[in-house]
Amino acid sequence: MFITCLDLEGVLVPEIWIAFANATGIEALKKTTRDEPDYDKLMKYRLDILDKHGLGLKEIQDVIATIDPMPGAKEFLDELRSFCQVIIISDTFTQFAAPLMKKLGWPTIFCNSLVIGENGKVVDFKMRCEKSKYTTVKALQSIGYETIASGDSYNDLGMIKASKAGFLFKSPESIKKDNPEIPAFETYDELLNAIKAVVCE
Repeated sequence: MFITCLDLEGVLVPEIWIAFANATGIEALKKTTRDEPDYDKLMKYRLDILDKHGLGLKEIQDVIATIDPMPGAKEFLDELRSFCQVIIISDTFTQFAAPLMKKLGWPTIFCNSLVIGENGKVVDFKMRCEKSKYTTVKALQSIGYETIASGDSYNDLGMIKASKAGFLFKSPESIKKDNPEIPAFETYDELLNAIKAVVCE
């Protein structure tokens, strides 16, 4: 039995923090896991910027409400879920994810949570578990599932390499160059066919 584990941002929806950076004009918030492999360091950097600019959860959620899935993403998910179980494993947060999951047809998502203080200020974040993507894939394997994984960033490499089959999707050239052994795709049709070949082999 197979479960396909997918990253969210950069794979199914645009990067939330880049959209927020564009909306606020704060260029420093464009840094993502494509640029910084240490997620803990990246989030502390982001929270510091939010604090300095007096921005909170409402401002971020207002921007998220304007974000649509990437063209073809929902159709890709619908077709994938017709022949394979799918879990989205993301380092985003429950407070961000719900509007996006609605637009994607409510797929299952495992993600983290923000700690919200007074006046909607984002004061901290709680990771679901350490190395959440890799840990989740290993847990699924421990209960009898074969995993297939795909993502675009440094924080996806653990689950990709730990799975029976793993694929990069819309990754930057730097990540593809550093991991030439991982097949890399740019279109949903390519990724769907690669997953189907594994499930149906």
